Amino acid sequence: MEAKRKNSMHTFDAQAFLDNAGAAREVVAYRRAETIFSQGDVGDSVIYIQKGGVKLSVVSPVGREAIVAMLGPGDFCGEGGLAGQAVRRATATALTPTTALVIGKAEMIRVLRAEHALSDRFIAYMLSRNIRVEEDLLDQLFNSNEKRLARALLRLARYGTNDTPHRVLPKLSQAMLAGMIGTTHEKVGVFLKKFTRLGFIEDSTAGTTINNTLLSVVLHD
Repeated sequence: MEAKRKNSMHTFDAQAFLDNAGAAREVVAYRRAETIFSQGDVGDSVIYIQKGGVKLSVVSPVGREAIVAMLGPGDFCGEGGLAGQAVRRATATALTPTTALVIGKAEMIRVLRAEHALSDRFIAYMLSRNIRVEEDLLDQLFNSNEKRLARALLRLARYGTNDTPHRVLPKLSQAMLAGMIGTTHEKVGVFLKKFTRLGFIEDSTAGTTINNTLLSVVLHD
């Protein structure tokens, strides 16, 4: 899969940025389950995902974890520092082997000010991201657990984006999926069995195959 989305209005031209002069950025490879940054860390850089996937999660004062976003190629994380957040509000963890461009905050601000076309694309991306967050909130408020799980799987498979959808997802624990949709892992297990029985998904040693028919769960009222 290409590391950036095909629609240039919603992408950051990573290669052009790499070719540009400057030292406050580097390409970093992360192992599966490796922490990219932690909640409470200094927000001194922005992360652009070139390949792989990233989970954003927060932990409450009583130790309860909630997954707030699942990101893929073409997405940013850690951009809150550009808006004045001194520390990270969430923890970013690599879901799969992930390659990311780590851009120093000062360098990112400099380039956004100097490169107007890049700034326009970044703003378009952030607006698109905000719409997605609103959709996720509405999903949590009004949709059933079953529909939220179907939507989460389709989102992980990149359906509804300009990317070619991933047919096979890496193995994800029921606890992680439960954290994404706000339910118990027992209920997730029941729904996954139902999706498998109906042919919406298929499990194998390679991972979980997402079939187009899973869309019927989301579209059905």
